[in-house]
Amino acid sequence: MNYPVQKNTLYVGGLAEEVNEAILHAAFIPFGDIKDVKTPLDLATQKHRSFGFVTFLEREDAAAAMDNMDGAELYGRVLTVNYALPERIKGGEQGWAAQPVWAEADTWFERQQQEELQRLEAENKAAMQAAEELHRRKQMAEAREGEKDDDTAEMKDDPMAQAEAEALQQSNS
Repeated sequence: MNYPVQKNTLYVGGLAEEVNEAILHAAFIPFGDIKDVKTPLDLATQKHRSFGFVTFLEREDAAAAMDNMDGAELYGRVLTVNYALPERIKGGEQGWAAQPVWAEADTWFERQQQEELQRLEAENKAAMQAAEELHRRKQMAEAREGEKDDDTAEMKDDPMAQAEAEALQQSNS
């Protein structure tokens, strides 16, 4: 999966343990105005994980800093400086982390309600179709019963129809 490169933010790897955000800021400020400096902490040790991010206001300043600081030495360690990829866990500035926690819950809840509504509509539609089919069959059965009743009523009044019916019954037997 290719993630878009953030042209204003630099990944700075190979940081010595002594380097903090203030030192990182001081090392990169000669290249231009800095918007933000972060050194993510290891939760267990509460120390940075030997890398950080420097975000410049201007892309050109970030490019100049990368050209000059990649391979440079800081506190006895050689730095690796590249354009940073967006944070995948948090989703970056435009990702879900920028939204309040309840915003995702609200959209999830709305999706659940819509799915439930669609399911109920589908069940209702199926029940209506079944009821219409049952009604149609009942009408057809009643119509057939009515025809039989009409036929027997006509045969009682018509001696010729009675004779034909008797002849049919004798030939079928």
